[in-house]
Amino acid sequence: MDITYPEAAEAYRGEIRALLEAELPEDWQGIGALPAAEQEEFLSSWRKVLSDNGLLAVSWPEEFGGAGLSSIEQVVLNEELMRLGVPDGTENDALGIKLLGNTLTVLGTDEQKEYFLPRVLSGEHVWCQGYSEPEAGSDLAGTRTRAVLDGDEWVINGQKTWTSQGHNANWIFVIARTDPTVTKHKGLSFLLVPMDQPGVEVRPILNAAGYVAFSEVFFTDARTPASHVVGGVGGGWKTANTLLGFERGVRATTDAVRFGREVERLIELARERGLTADPRIRAELAWCWSRVQTMRFRGYRALTKLLNGGSYGVDGSFSKVIWSEFFQRLTEIGMEILGLEVLTPSGGGNDGILVTPNPGSDNSSRCWTDIALYARAATIYGGSSQIQRNIIGEQLLGLPKEPRLDDGPFQDIGRRRSA
Repeated sequence: MDITYPEAAEAYRGEIRALLEAELPEDWQGIGALPAAEQEEFLSSWRKVLSDNGLLAVSWPEEFGGAGLSSIEQVVLNEELMRLGVPDGTENDALGIKLLGNTLTVLGTDEQKEYFLPRVLSGEHVWCQGYSEPEAGSDLAGTRTRAVLDGDEWVINGQKTWTSQGHNANWIFVIARTDPTVTKHKGLSFLLVPMDQPGVEVRPILNAAGYVAFSEVFFTDARTPASHVVGGVGGGWKTANTLLGFERGVRATTDAVRFGREVERLIELARERGLTADPRIRAELAWCWSRVQTMRFRGYRALTKLLNGGSYGVDGSFSKVIWSEFFQRLTEIGMEILGLEVLTPSGGGNDGILVTPNPGSDNSSRCWTDIALYARAATIYGGSSQIQRNIIGEQLLGLPKEPRLDDGPFQDIGRRRSA
């Protein structure tokens, strides 16, 4: 297997490394090594560094404020930022730039691109994602939030939950049911909705580690212009999946970098506790290392497919199952190494970081306990493991689809429930 990058990509890597070396402090160890009070200030100043150097949206066309580079330059940039533990923007940028912004460049109207894209890059519009609902999480096609056209505006009623960084956002992209006469994905639309209006209420949710990282959002006659539909009325399912493709595609090779760093922290934790000679702990550490190599080579294969014009497809479901279940087991091993220390955790924490500890965080019991608590949700958010295995079974292995409430003998049950 040839896993070498093209010369042009490696030349770009050299440029990025030189820039990072020039812009970061000499003793840089990762954002987690900064005192908590300084992290927010750093994020603000670092976003400006990325913006000034055209690195916030390198794969966007230049006419929209991007750098007009290819997907492989985007991957190289992500790898280098991840390697040094440097954020690629704010957590809301991941939603506004990587997800919504990329989707608009493909499916947005000229007017939508002209209005929204500059405001996404400038940070004037801060975005969150309105997909999951109390009874429609991984089963996105079961969305019940309704949008009804009233003149030249959509009127929206319903609820979204587990809205990451929703408490920091002033715009939300929403999957809503605009045609209740058809079932499942056929009647959905993708709406862009301002949150600073009386009809939108945001309620932050405290997670198990004691941080606010997500919210629930309630819509009561909230309004947005009729033109704020991406992908056309009734095209919400296609638009939502296009967006998810961007979410999973950019992570093709960075999961191995990120989790490889966490395995190094875990090995150091075992070394600090004098457990590296324990046969069972050694076996667990070896399993972690080998699973990261699996992520690495699967990432290369997915990247090759993307660069050859293919789509991430079912690979995204494979990757989600692998990294989320690995993440849980990694933190469980950390808890086992710490032993009784986890009952009275002490030291630095993670300040609610969503996926892994802030790079540079210490190996304190509080740090590992916080992230272990958050890891319990990894097999649920972004599409549960059960749903991902259904996708793999049906789309790759050709297994029969699950019976659904709106199919066959279950149809009457579905009608009664809807009523």
